[in-house]
Amino acid sequence: MDNANAPRPPILLTVREVADYLRVHQRTAYRLITSGDIKAIKIGSQWRVPEQALMEFLESGMKAAAPSGKRKTAPDQFKLPLD
Repeated sequence: MDNANAPRPPILLTVREVADYLRVHQRTAYRLITSGDIKAIKIGSQWRVPEQALMEFLESGMKAAAPSGKRKTAPDQFKLPLD
């Protein structure tokens, strides 16, 4: 059997790993996950975030912060939805 062409399973991150990556409190990461802002799956009683879902969340913040020509924003600052 040739496993070279088998799809690679996604890397799943814990709530703590997401919080560490975003440099936010675990409660903030948990709130983003349970609200659906960061796509995640629940396995038993624990949440897991596919690495790609975290990257999509970050990209969405970068797109939302793209200058529209009317407002002047610092080019290296991005706002992510943390409500």
